[in-house]
Amino acid sequence: MARPAFEKIAETFELLEDWEDRYRHVIELGKAMEPLDGAFCVPATRVDGCASQVWITPRIEGEGPGAVFRFQGNSDAMIVRGLIAVLHALYSGLLVDEVLRVDAGAELARLGLNDHLSAQRSNGLRAMVKRIRTLASDTVAT
Repeated sequence: MARPAFEKIAETFELLEDWEDRYRHVIELGKAMEPLDGAFCVPATRVDGCASQVWITPRIEGEGPGAVFRFQGNSDAMIVRGLIAVLHALYSGLLVDEVLRVDAGAELARLGLNDHLSAQRSNGLRAMVKRIRTLASDTVAT
């Protein structure tokens, strides 16, 4: 179910043998991501459970289950901004009901992130996934 943008990341990870190179790639993904307007970096969009400051704001196109889910995000930590870019590749552009069917744990495991992130970063990544799923769920419910 992974989108082509996420598949491209997975393919790149397979080519990069060293984890330092993979971390650099994640950071580059974050740098290339469209910046989040500072007006959205407010408590209402802040993701709880992250050691770094993280903001995620949805941009829903359409209504109900047929709506397309997109989001923007930002963080004060470069690696976390890169993780947001990875999640963007995984989720953004899906229908909201498809977002709820993505097995993020399995998809992210393909990248080996669980084995190479600190416990704090892993918890933060799970918090970001939870936030994205909540935003999509709220859209389906309305």
